[in-house]
Amino acid sequence: MRLTGLALAALLTTTTLTACGSDDPDTSPSTSPTSSPTAGASTGAPAGQPLPAGVTARLDKILARAVRSGDLPGVAVGVWGKDGEYVAAAGVADRATRAPMRTDLFHRIGSVTKTFTVTALLVLVDQGRLDLDDPVDRYVDGVPAGDRITLRQLAGMTSGLDDYTFTPDFVPDYLADPAAGMEPASLVARIKGTAPRFAPGSEVAYSNTNTVLLGMVIEKITGQELAEVIAELVTAPLGLGDTVLPTGTEIPDPHARGTTNQTADGSLQDVTDWNPSWAWAAGAMTSTMEDLRIWAPALAKGTLLSPALQAERLRARPLAEDADGAGYGLGLFDVNGWIGHNGSLPGYKTVVVYLPEADLTLVAMTNTDAEDEKHNLAGSVVSPITALLTPDHVYR
Repeated sequence: MRLTGLALAALLTTTTLTACGSDDPDTSPSTSPTSSPTAGASTGAPAGQPLPAGVTARLDKILARAVRSGDLPGVAVGVWGKDGEYVAAAGVADRATRAPMRTDLFHRIGSVTKTFTVTALLVLVDQGRLDLDDPVDRYVDGVPAGDRITLRQLAGMTSGLDDYTFTPDFVPDYLADPAAGMEPASLVARIKGTAPRFAPGSEVAYSNTNTVLLGMVIEKITGQELAEVIAELVTAPLGLGDTVLPTGTEIPDPHARGTTNQTADGSLQDVTDWNPSWAWAAGAMTSTMEDLRIWAPALAKGTLLSPALQAERLRARPLAEDADGAGYGLGLFDVNGWIGHNGSLPGYKTVVVYLPEADLTLVAMTNTDAEDEKHNLAGSVVSPITALLTPDHVYR
């Protein structure tokens, strides 16, 4: 997820991978040590078996080129599939110290958080504690058209509710004190009194308000903090011990320093310690590549859900007439067959996806959200990787 409107404006190997494209140690991809298979992860190849050397070299070049272009300070990528694995990093984790990017860092995952929040909601549905077709006003008061907007529509981005990050005062309020916290109710209050932009259920329009409301519903149903519910129902059952919803500005060590140009004057700033509470259920979580390696296939396969409910979840509606194979299900994207989510917030970007047809998992991270139309994590890293590995299923 992006802090929309800010400008002021939202192969593991046991040998060394070939360094390509540059002799600069900041741009030469480096590998992490091998790891053993984990529940939920793709395990078609023996643990630690690298992808073929020619493929590895071409992946190295993609990472080196993305960093050398100057648009990504650091990038970390993991690919796991039947033909082998590739886990590598290039560039720097800290622009000031030039410390190298690593694959074992904690990372702010932005809107990938939505996949965890909606999964928690769906587990509660499977438990019979609520129904996807319940109106939101049964749980949260004061939502515009709350008697007609259902939990299903919130999860599927078809409610028509405005995104609170687009409201006139949001960006100035946030930039006035980026370390300060924002309460969920105060976020939703920004769109109260504003009618939905279209009849609920008739269109798809991405809005962070939807997922924040679902977080509030989850807390109402369970009587627990959202972070506790996600831990109990989602991350703990899968052994995702490094994936949490923070309560403040904290991010565990070690982590990369995140930078953004989404600032009042457009200058590049270190925003590692900006408070992500403004994104809460929609984008505030932190995780690691190894945890996300487990999460991507578990999400796409419905490991925690009943088969019937997972089938409902995967019914993606096109994002637009010209969406080029991209659709949204219940708290997840389907981009040309890749199931998962992307995430963006000040200082960090993430893509976490799984391609069922190939049993292939892909996780990519970078420590900046500064971008333009051509240079970003998806365009400079994920799209060329998928064009190489799965040319019939390119992530765009």
